[in-house]
Amino acid sequence: MDRIAVETDVLVPPAAVFDVLVDFPAYAQYSEYLERVEPSGDGREGTTYDLTVAWWRLRHTVRSRVTDTVPPERIDWRLLGPIAAAGAWVIEEITDPVVPAPAAAGAGDASRVRLELRYDAATVEASTLDLPLFLSLDGLVDRLAPVLEDEAEQIVERIVADLEGERRPVSLRVEAGD
Repeated sequence: MDRIAVETDVLVPPAAVFDVLVDFPAYAQYSEYLERVEPSGDGREGTTYDLTVAWWRLRHTVRSRVTDTVPPERIDWRLLGPIAAAGAWVIEEITDPVVPAPAAAGAGDASRVRLELRYDAATVEASTLDLPLFLSLDGLVDRLAPVLEDEAEQIVERIVADLEGERRPVSLRVEAGD
């Protein structure tokens, strides 16, 4: 499986971060492309979400399930269905946040927030995505990669703004590999 991890620091305690991240239906307000989130459960272990994503001429719904929660440290999930993917939000208390100086001045509690994703690209099939006839899966990936990178940065910045009460530049640390 391939993996990617993205992390950033926020100037709020882990419990506050956990409360925001476990409220997954609210993510639709952070994303331009996440059209709808339909939950079944309270965000804890066993909760499922139908996630409808719309971009360009494509609209696709996937189902995910929360597989474990360890408040306020971790939320694990996996996709259900033909695409093999799983991930986790990992939250840890820190004393040395990496944030711009003005925001760090007078900061109290801080947390490091890490999104870890694991996926098997071979399980993504064009037939499951209902692609237009003129677009191949490779063509879709080429078009979508820069959009996803920009969208991820925007989502993280919006979540950090909600957590901290104001918008600021966010430093992301990204790891990828298999």
